[in-house]
Amino acid sequence: MTKVLKQRVITAVLLLVALIAATTQLSSFYFSLFVAGVILMAAWEWAGLVSPDKKIAKLPYLVSIAAMLVGSFFLLGISADAQNIDGFRAGLVLMLGLLFWLISLFFLSGYPENSSLWNDESKIALMGVLVLMPAFVGIVVLKYLVPSGYLVLALVILVAAVDVGAYVVGVNFGSRKLAVKLSPKKSWEGVWGGTFFCLLVASLFVWLMHNNLQALSAMQIIALLILSVGVTFFSVVGDLIESMLKRNCGIKDSSTMLPGHGGVLDRVDGLVAATPLFVLTMMFVLDSELQVSL
Repeated sequence: MTKVLKQRVITAVLLLVALIAATTQLSSFYFSLFVAGVILMAAWEWAGLVSPDKKIAKLPYLVSIAAMLVGSFFLLGISADAQNIDGFRAGLVLMLGLLFWLISLFFLSGYPENSSLWNDESKIALMGVLVLMPAFVGIVVLKYLVPSGYLVLALVILVAAVDVGAYVVGVNFGSRKLAVKLSPKKSWEGVWGGTFFCLLVASLFVWLMHNNLQALSAMQIIALLILSVGVTFFSVVGDLIESMLKRNCGIKDSSTMLPGHGGVLDRVDGLVAATPLFVLTMMFVLDSELQVSL
């Protein structure tokens, strides 16, 4: 095993253990604090995408995101004593995030000719807010919906299934390039492979949910299976948007924070993009009385 591969394996195992422990063992309130910490690390890296040559500008951006996170606790009613949070307000933030990811398709489709539309420090900074804040809100909502952490782990594993499926199929069968100017190694075959893997894993989760969490109707089951296609789509979009911004800065990784894996953003780019759609679907497909107050 090479040194780099060994680093990747060790880091991946540690991240997995930390994620499972935090998701399943922490209360909803302390889990929210944990997620806020991860978002702050991602915000630090995003600040580097905003001003790659101005390291001093990172701190003001980090403070701004931290202030928004504090505001989110008050906005949603997150506290150590709260048993549920304001689902209506959370839904508005998530819809704003979903709207951003839909708009981002225009950035990708016209790259690099349309770079002038978004290649500005203030615009990239705003993009970071629209990426990170809905992701925070969405993941917290999932924890409050099902305090056991089942839905949080489901989302993370579904996004991971997209990555694994895209890699396996893309490496072995990829020939039609997806976005040569952004990520030359990605292929349409990889996208279909990621979709298949995600659908396969989603089928298992739906079965487990139906038998252990809440009895699902045929329409609910169909909606959740279709959701796996949406998770794949936005996961790929999130990956490409980060690639676009890194290429804009002339860097390979968002940071060196995670040995063998690059930065936090490199690990969660697909997750943050898939979160708004996934959580909104869960809020409306599942019975709202689970935990979140609508």
